[in-house]
Amino acid sequence: MSAWAPDHPDAEVVPSPNFGPRIGVTVPDMIILHYTGMETGEGAQNWLCNPESQVSSHYLVHEDGRIVQMVRESERAWHAGKSFWAGATDINSRSVGIEIVNPGHILGYSDFPAVQIAAVIRLCRGIVARYGVFAERILAHSDIAPGRKVDPGEKFPWKTLCDEGLGRFPIPAHIGVDFVLRAGDSGESVQNLQSLLARYGYNIEITGNFDAATETVVTAFQRHFQPERVNGQADATSVQILKTLVGRTGSDIA
Repeated sequence: MSAWAPDHPDAEVVPSPNFGPRIGVTVPDMIILHYTGMETGEGAQNWLCNPESQVSSHYLVHEDGRIVQMVRESERAWHAGKSFWAGATDINSRSVGIEIVNPGHILGYSDFPAVQIAAVIRLCRGIVARYGVFAERILAHSDIAPGRKVDPGEKFPWKTLCDEGLGRFPIPAHIGVDFVLRAGDSGESVQNLQSLLARYGYNIEITGNFDAATETVVTAFQRHFQPERVNGQADATSVQILKTLVGRTGSDIA
């Protein structure tokens, strides 16, 4: 018998001691997706439930689609770390964290099985239904911690989630004239790029200089929205995607 009833009906409860109360908010308004980056799912589950790790997540989704809940949704799991989105810095307090079993970039990054993604979709649908999370608030760990984190990475099928109404993944129309902004560039075009990234929610300073910090944020953006082009160099497609993203916000939808 579990210690408490799961928030998601398909979940098995395996409690983690690593949690606390939400601070400043009563319910989550974000979903943050991670990969585990460990050799096995069981090893990741054990680590997330180990008090010495000082990390946890609300959910873990195994490769076979099994869903394990470790922290109640009403509590603050310790999954985001130092992070930022749209002016908020305590992302743990305002989010539900979902760890997805995958060895990650260092240990042999692999495609996510269809059955696993189907489980992630079911889980996200339930969370959205309970809290009204906007699509643009379903994000990658790399979005809220560019450079420090790269998960769930460019192999994660964001388009599949978007097709189910979860998250954003705009596909721009064909762009005939292309350009590239890269490290060392400066001027109005760089400033406009930085402004678009900041308006969507990324933590970036608007300087007009394409510096190392800008390259890091562009790379994080690409892992989510341009997975075929993860090189830290923004092109016309990057800008068009960003314009689409900032053109529709949660307040607009409401």
